Amino acid sequence: MRLARTPHFLRAYNKAPKQIQRAFDKQVTLLLEDLHHPSLHAKKYDEARDLWQARVNYTWRFYFKIVGAIYLMEEIKHHPK
Repeated sequence: MRLARTPHFLRAYNKAPKQIQRAFDKQVTLLLEDLHHPSLHAKKYDEARDLWQARVNYTWRFYFKIVGAIYLMEEIKHHPK
C-alpha cells in the first residue's frame, strides 16, 4: 500500500500542532504495515462515502479512503468527546 494526501488534508496537517504531526507520522507508518494494528483503532466511519477513521492519539483522528493500493488521507482533526 502507498499513501496519498488531498490538498485539504495537507492544509489541516500543516495547521496541526507539531506533536500531532509527529504522532500522525508514527501512526501512518503503522497503517502502512497493518490496517488492523491495535493502536490505530481503524474502523469504517462512513459506509456511503467509503471513509475510514483511525486514531492519531486519544483526542485526534485521521480520515482516509482506500482506493486500490492507496490510502488517500482526507482529513486530520481534533476529535470531539
